[in-house]
Amino acid sequence: MREILGRRLQRLRDRFQSLRPDPGQSGTASALLDAALTCATTWQWPVLPGVGRSGTDGSRCACPDPDCVVPGAHPFDPGLLAATTDPRMVAWWWTNRPTAPVLMATGGTAPCAVSLPAAAAARALVRLDAQGLRLGPIVATPTRWSLLVAPYSLERLGELLYAKDHVPSSLRFHGEGGYLLLPPSAASSGGQVRWEREPGAPPHARPPKLRPPAAGNLWLPEVEAVVDALVEASSGAPGGGSRLAY
Repeated sequence: MREILGRRLQRLRDRFQSLRPDPGQSGTASALLDAALTCATTWQWPVLPGVGRSGTDGSRCACPDPDCVVPGAHPFDPGLLAATTDPRMVAWWWTNRPTAPVLMATGGTAPCAVSLPAAAAARALVRLDAQGLRLGPIVATPTRWSLLVAPYSLERLGELLYAKDHVPSSLRFHGEGGYLLLPPSAASSGGQVRWEREPGAPPHARPPKLRPPAAGNLWLPEVEAVVDALVEASSGAPGGGSRLAY
């Protein structure tokens, strides 16, 4: 079955290469297509293309909002509900929009995520590694890092945060109905999205005896296991963690 799937994916990639109109974008376009197909087929994460950028210098978001705060890095057309794991749809999207960012629809059976400013996230990872906690994939932009966690409900998250004395507003939660920008997309703040810790990478710590459920065949920690360290690290950021840095 894996060999059949691999051959189908290769045929989709070959078809994409033959239809791509701009050879100068071959590296970026191929990497984005490969990433989108891997997410959709290997990990079973529903994906869709982001709106992307427009203008001669690529500095403006392609959406109608002239003051968009996350230029290029959000859904627009298609909308978030169109996210899919169908490789044919994924290939069609990136055939027509080869430089579109890759977005994952979070929640449901897909991973959720918790994101925070990059400097605070680096501090939190040191603490979590020292505790021997096994972490999952981590997505990094120049300004923010996102820790992927097992799916959680909004009710469960609300109860968890209600018990905290303070939750910095720079800490964001990507759950049901949310989305996350994935590598190797262009970050809205400039630079490129990358994996700080790649999916399937060897764990930095011993796995616990009781493992939370996986999402898309990848091991993910529960949100309760990481939120204390992330709240503490965010609170130590400038302004007490109240600054919403994109």
